[in-house]
Amino acid sequence: MATTLGVKIKELREQKRYTLEKLAELTDSSKSYIWELENKAPPRPSAEKVSKIAEQLGVTIEYLLDDHASITLENATDARFYRKYQQMDEKTKSKIRSFVDIWDEDDRG
Repeated sequence: MATTLGVKIKELREQKRYTLEKLAELTDSSKSYIWELENKAPPRPSAEKVSKIAEQLGVTIEYLLDDHASITLENATDARFYRKYQQMDEKTKSKIRSFVDIWDEDDRG
């Protein structure tokens, strides 16, 4: 029986049009490991693998493991973006803020 983790991995993988093989390759996993995560209830999935899967699917680990649907896909995507943003150098952050300001001005008028 699939877990919430498995259902989310499968849905996101299919949205990105990744095969089991592709996601396995991107996460240094085996096809059978990804299949098991999607279709069974493994007792303890590897935190390292779940982290790599979350990264490749563009979400957070917290989103994948959230059984109560308290974290939306949009919030997880935003959280992942912000974590990446925090690690950028100041010059790159400044450029991103400038782009956001331009888009905001375009939206207003």
